[in-house]
Amino acid sequence: MKFAQIAKRILLFTLVNILVMITITLVMGVLGVGRYFPQGGLTGLAVFCLVWGFAGAFISLALSRLMAKWFMGVQVIPPDTNNPDLRELVDMVHRLAQQANLPKLPEVGIYESAEVNAFATGPSRSRSLVAVSTGLLQRMQHREVEGVLGHEVAHIANGDMVTMTLVQGVINAIVLFLSRVLAFVVSQALRSRDDRDSGGGWIQYLLVIVFQIVFSILGSIVVCWFSRVREFRADAGGAALAGRGSMIDALRALQRMQDPELAAAEAKHAQSFQTLKISGARSGFAALFSTHPALEERIARLEQGPA
Repeated sequence: MKFAQIAKRILLFTLVNILVMITITLVMGVLGVGRYFPQGGLTGLAVFCLVWGFAGAFISLALSRLMAKWFMGVQVIPPDTNNPDLRELVDMVHRLAQQANLPKLPEVGIYESAEVNAFATGPSRSRSLVAVSTGLLQRMQHREVEGVLGHEVAHIANGDMVTMTLVQGVINAIVLFLSRVLAFVVSQALRSRDDRDSGGGWIQYLLVIVFQIVFSILGSIVVCWFSRVREFRADAGGAALAGRGSMIDALRALQRMQDPELAAAEAKHAQSFQTLKISGARSGFAALFSTHPALEERIARLEQGPA
């Protein structure tokens, strides 16, 4: 993604986050919450949450490739490798990346896992990584692998790593702000007048933790919904790069081979990379917390697309 596009996206999400924080602050003021805080307290808290909410998200983004190599055990494949199978994998990713007009070819890696999956990560289109599991290479045919890689390259081309980081930053800031404001208000209401003058207290501290957990769970539903929307877009991008037939074949292969127990174990092993994998859907109420739509729905959307 060009610098201007990245800057525009960051500016847009930052402005949205600022507007949300201002709106919440104004609502709190109208409700009279502000009078419980020292002068300027709500504004200062909003700025603090805004900074820390985005700081954590962007630090994770900046370290994403390094984290993938450490936590997932991803081994980067040299472009000039003598292994013909690995060389073919690198060439396939690079060809798709050139079709997607990426400014720089992504690193290509492989990690040991029986799970049939792949993911893309990295802070920008110029500094990205596409990694595939050994299980995928062993169990998928060439055409299906191409569909999976097209999907992952589309994630990079669409700037999904940056987009999901910005979404997470907005959610982080709101969670930090609301949990602290509500914890303060509730703790003030629970304390006696004498205790209120002393300020602070373990009740407020515990309430911050409780509210932060609750709002984080609710926020994760929003993040996962946004991730599912981006998955549909990546499927369409993968179909454009590798061919609609290859993309559909890849998703059908995942349907045949999906092992719920294996997928759950893999998800716990590296939760931070689940949003940019090719598969990972859940069913029932748990679907709200899934970063991926159901494979059936994804296949149906591709089949309904233009020939």
